[in-house]
Amino acid sequence: MKNVQVSRLSTSLIALSLAVLSTSAGATVINDIFKVAEQVNAQAKVSQVKIDATTEQTRELYADYKVVLKEIEGLQVYNRQLERQIAVQQREMAELSASIDRVTEVERQVMPLMLRMIEGLDQFVELDIPFRIEERRERVERLRTIMDRADVAVSEKFSQVLGAYQIENEYGRTMEAYSDSINVNGRDMIVDLLKVGRVALVWQSGDREMTGWWNNQPGAKRYEEIDESDYATSVNRGIKMARKQLTAGLFAVPVIAPES
Repeated sequence: MKNVQVSRLSTSLIALSLAVLSTSAGATVINDIFKVAEQVNAQAKVSQVKIDATTEQTRELYADYKVVLKEIEGLQVYNRQLERQIAVQQREMAELSASIDRVTEVERQVMPLMLRMIEGLDQFVELDIPFRIEERRERVERLRTIMDRADVAVSEKFSQVLGAYQIENEYGRTMEAYSDSINVNGRDMIVDLLKVGRVALVWQSGDREMTGWWNNQPGAKRYEEIDESDYATSVNRGIKMARKQLTAGLFAVPVIAPES
């Protein structure tokens, strides 16, 4: 009887031991599973962080890509505009080159013309009544000097020549009085000169004792004294008018009567 009970007790102890061993093994497996799961979760978190970083980087790169595309589009438009501008500039350069060729040809024609104009002006001054004669001769000489200068443009030379002609033209429409030295009967004297356009050039001494004119008739071409005393007051009046010392009015001057 005792043997049977011992045998049952042994069997029970073995079963209990197996159950305990089975439970212990299960707990170990579960713990291992949890550990693996935790490792997987940790790795998943790291991977997710990397994925998020990659996604953000990709988003930024895409945004930069779109900006670059816009810049490329803008540069293409700008390049097309530059190409049109370059084409226009090339046409302008071709036209300018042609114009330079024409200017060179015109310069070859203008230079002889200007030289003839200066010679004509010189002859005109010498044949004209001799008011401000030295000033006018110096102007002609300056023009000749300018013609020989390579650093002066042809356009400027032509402008100077035209300016001299305009000054001479203006002399014919103005009245002026000034003091100068003249030669009368072989004697130099300082007098007041009155130029009335190109109609008359008269003079008067400072003491008003002598009054005269420039005799521009062929064969004369000299300063002469006027015998008529009536001209003394008239010439003095004209001198004062020219100097703005009297209001404008009428006065008499000797002139050469036209020949029929």
